[in-house]
Amino acid sequence: MKDTPIIHRLVPGDVPLSVWRAIYFGDDVAIDPAARGPVDKAAATIETIIGKGEPVYGVNTGFGKLASVRIDAADLETLQRNIVLSHAAGVGEPLSIPVVRLIMALKLASLAQGASGVRWTTLTHLAACLERGLIPVIPGQGSVGASGDLAPLAHMTAALMGVGQVFVDGRPVDAAAALEANGLAPLVLGPKEGLALLNGTQASTALALAGLFETERVFQAALITGALSVDAAKGSDGPFDARIHRLRRHKGQIDVATSLRGLLSGSVIRASHLDDHGRVQDPYCLRCQPQVMGACLDLLRQTATTLNDEANGVSDNPLVFTDTGEVISGGNFHAEPVAFAADIIALALCEIGSIAERRIAMLVDPALSGLPAFLTPKPGLNSGFMIPQVTAAALVSENKQMAHPASVDSIPTSANQEDHVSMAAHGARRLQGMARNAAHVIGIEYLAAAQGIGFHAPLDTSAPLAAAIELLRVDVPPLADDRHFAPDIEAATRLVTSGRLAATIGNDLLPALVTQ
Repeated sequence: MKDTPIIHRLVPGDVPLSVWRAIYFGDDVAIDPAARGPVDKAAATIETIIGKGEPVYGVNTGFGKLASVRIDAADLETLQRNIVLSHAAGVGEPLSIPVVRLIMALKLASLAQGASGVRWTTLTHLAACLERGLIPVIPGQGSVGASGDLAPLAHMTAALMGVGQVFVDGRPVDAAAALEANGLAPLVLGPKEGLALLNGTQASTALALAGLFETERVFQAALITGALSVDAAKGSDGPFDARIHRLRRHKGQIDVATSLRGLLSGSVIRASHLDDHGRVQDPYCLRCQPQVMGACLDLLRQTATTLNDEANGVSDNPLVFTDTGEVISGGNFHAEPVAFAADIIALALCEIGSIAERRIAMLVDPALSGLPAFLTPKPGLNSGFMIPQVTAAALVSENKQMAHPASVDSIPTSANQEDHVSMAAHGARRLQGMARNAAHVIGIEYLAAAQGIGFHAPLDTSAPLAAAIELLRVDVPPLADDRHFAPDIEAATRLVTSGRLAATIGNDLLPALVTQ
């Protein structure tokens, strides 16, 4: 936990996407006390139904295909504990701590809307674990994205009960011991509470949001490196003329063109070849950046809206309606919106990396760029940027292979009771890896374009792009003779993934994906 944390109070049903982003990147969370009234009313509704002996799915019945099996009142606590332990059947590498923190916050916001029938003490236990940095170890595989993210959320809930492990200061430790060390008793579940904690799309949604937030940083960095490549190749800013893009009408395209014009404004390199340039038209990878990156921007903004709706919604089942005293079964746990959003983010990541790799390939080719072969002062003796371009090509192809839509797949589960599923967890879980791949491609372009601009000295690039190069040069000097290249790529990529490159340029020149 941070020494001076920023604490965001979650107002159920009305959390801006910017807050989810802040939580993912490390800010702390509290639940709005005003939520207690609706939560208490829903819990009381469940108690009333139990008292009447009415059969209600998940409250006094079995689960899934076993929904027709009635459970005696004396066994209701055992029923909820059993569903958690039996469903904690995930496998694979654990989800990252930032993702799990976001899962916990999303679950808090959902339960706090008073439609799930859980007690206020259950919410405060979840909030206390999050506040104290007790982060459940959740295996990453095992959800098909319908009936909720059952296995991942079961592992989260089991840890609250003292079963399994939690991360403490980044290390996995026994959950029961960690609870005791922090003055917390293991959670004992009341009627419906196990089902309420397990049902929902919070794991898929957190993974998709994480992918979106990482993609935002890659996207903004790619606009900067794309502008650097234009100047390195002595490209034209004519294709970014506002009149062109107004005719096309797409907002993302207009915003990207505006950004590129601003990034290149004042470049002496550009001014040096306004009237004397042998290239009539630039390659598409330079000229069509507004069209390609703008289309990505529009799609990513669409997914931001979808995922914020999902994050603020209730995806539990069954749902409690306190005004009528009803508990109604439905299908809000089906994560199809998240699956579609994840697939769209994957497509955008592919294109961001793909067009950037083409710019790298152009820069290293003297026939296209007019720069020394492979951007080295002594080609032949030195290989320069020959193999970094190959690395970029490999990463782009890997992302293409990972971009096959997950949402078009389905497989029946629970003896065909749950016969159509979304595969949202699959689609969302790949996004962070794809974003890392794309970030490395942008990091390589950052290095290559800065190197290319260096060959134009004493002509200067624009002030914003000069600031981007200055930031890079703190850690990575220009390439004179060949040296160990991997550390340079990692240093440049860290500036992309940390957001420092975008922050150096500032919000005035870079369009945001997440505007809330």
